[in-house]
Order: sequence, then C-alpha cells, then structure tokens
Amino acid sequence: MRVVIQENYEKMSKWAADYIAAKIRNHKEDRPFVLGLPTGSSPLGVYAELVRQCKAGELSFKNVVTFNMDEYVGLPHEHDQSYWYFMHDNFFDHIDIPAENINILNGMAEDLQAECDAYEKKIASYGGIDLFMGGIGVDGHLAFNEPFTSLNSRTGIRDLTTDTMIVNSRFFGNDPSKVPSRVLSVGIGTVTDSKEVLVLINGHNKARALAKTVMGSVSQMWTCSALQMHNGAIIACDEAACGELTVDAYKYFLDIEKKERL
Repeated sequence: MRVVIQENYEKMSKWAADYIAAKIRNHKEDRPFVLGLPTGSSPLGVYAELVRQCKAGELSFKNVVTFNMDEYVGLPHEHDQSYWYFMHDNFFDHIDIPAENINILNGMAEDLQAECDAYEKKIASYGGIDLFMGGIGVDGHLAFNEPFTSLNSRTGIRDLTTDTMIVNSRFFGNDPSKVPSRVLSVGIGTVTDSKEVLVLINGHNKARALAKTVMGSVSQMWTCSALQMHNGAIIACDEAACGELTVDAYKYFLDIEKKERL
C-alpha cells in the first residue's frame, strides 16, 4: 500500500487530480479508460482541479467511461441531494465526457437488485475499472459498505446505519429522518477488483479511519482495511488525518515518497 501524505487538503487534492490526469493521458489501450468515482466532500477539490485542467485544454475525458460508487434509493435525478445531481453539478457538466459514458446507479429502478446486477455486468463488459477513486467515512466505510459488510461484497442494496444517516443529515437540513435509509452501492469486492484504488482521507475526524486502513487488522468491522490486500492501493491524505498513525509509520511513508520523487 502506498500512502501519500500532503500538507493540507488543497495539496492532497492537487496530487490526486494530477495522478488521475496522468493515468488518463497515458492510457494507450484500444478501449476507454474506466474510472470509478465517489461523491461527498472529500473529492470536491479533485473534481475542481480536473475541471480546470479540462477547460485549460490539458486533459480530455472523451475516451473515459465512469462508474459511480453509489446512489440513494428513492431520490430522483433532479433531487438536489441525489448523487446523479451532485456529479453533474460538480463535475460532469463542466468536462467534455460524452453523456453515454457516464454510469450511475438508478435509485428509482423498479427492480433494485436487477439494477445492481446489471451494473456489475456493465463494469465487466469494459474489462473492469482501471482506477477507482474513493473516500471513507469516519467509521471506515468505503462506498456505502458499512461496518460488517462482507469484504467480498458486490454491488447491491445497503441499509444505512443511524450514525451515517446523522452524518449525512447535514445535507438534508440537519434532519436525519429526511435521509434515505437505503442506498445502492458497489461492493468492497467491486472496488478491490479495480486495477488501482485511490482513496482520499482528510481531516482530523478521519484520523482513526486512516490508522485502521493502513495499520489495523483486515476486518469487516473496518471495510477500508480490505485495501491492505490490494497491490494497487494508494491512500492520499493530509497531515490532519495522520494524528493516529504511529511515528514510525508516519516517517516511513514520508521517507518512501521522498525516494519516489528523487
């Protein structure tokens, strides 16, 4: 596992955006580059930088296919808290990606399980995901795979914990009762099947989750810990998130990255 520690959120976001942009530009295969994407506050800085690069003519998404991590059940696209709306408002409407290359789970589907099964098949039809960017919750959940979700899980229907609904209520007028209790989410197995996984972890409130991700035991209790088993896992974090790493681990990651830059 590679852990890239940056001074602050802005530098973390710039590093991650530059990494993704380089992967897209260097993609030489005779097929689209397949990119997995998250929602939430963590990737906003990355999206802003990727949009800037696209508008500046430094990067194109015309040969990129995207698959988003999750979507609320029961929220139509036009709802301002749906993840379809979030992605278009913050990213897709500002880049040159063809609309047909965008894939987001449909939380209004008549048959939710069939929707999830079709999503897995569509990912496979492209040869899998080249790079999946993600973020994690304070309890270490990756996508909406809450604690004790199987580390082999695939795309499916998930019930949200009360804690997650309370955290997400800040987007619903601070009223947890307005937060949908079910979501559609890619599984841990879906994410770790990707060739590379780039996870963003920032802020003091994510310090425990970062420590569990890189130093804890592999466990369903911390679904983020599955990344320890992935040969292409990268954690991009800021200094604020490093508060619970051991001094030795912190110094190790800084030393390795310094050598990578030489």
